[in-house]
Amino acid sequence: MSDPAKTRRHAERIRELVASLVREIKDPRLGMVTITDARITGDLREATVFYTVLGDVTEQSSTAAALESAKGMLRSRVGHALGLRHSPSLAFVLDNVLDNVKEIDDLLAQARHRDQEVQRLAAGKKYAGDPDPYKSDEDEDEDERVGAREDQG
Repeated sequence: MSDPAKTRRHAERIRELVASLVREIKDPRLGMVTITDARITGDLREATVFYTVLGDVTEQSSTAAALESAKGMLRSRVGHALGLRHSPSLAFVLDNVLDNVKEIDDLLAQARHRDQEVQRLAAGKKYAGDPDPYKSDEDEDEDERVGAREDQG
């Protein structure tokens, strides 16, 4: 096991290396790919590389095939650049950033709609009870004066 800081540095270095090496791949199936993240196990043997592809499902599947076929070259170049005894095996995972963005946008739109509905329902309404429901020092002084008058009366 290596320390977490070393693991993070290696993961960041793998992300940078794979991003630069992807540009050298001459496979026509490779689309507009962006390497978004990389993670590596504590023993530095297995690395997961996350990527996103600009395009539709066919672009994504053809890019996945191109990355899978270039995996051996990428693994050897990454291992050599890192200077590790064993080159980490690479696994590529599609990172659907655009799907996540759409889901977050939909949730924000729902929240805005609910806020507008609450504001519409609250328009012109008043709070039940006193405007200031908390006792203050003035209230206690007034209660004492009223009690003193009742005792005299």
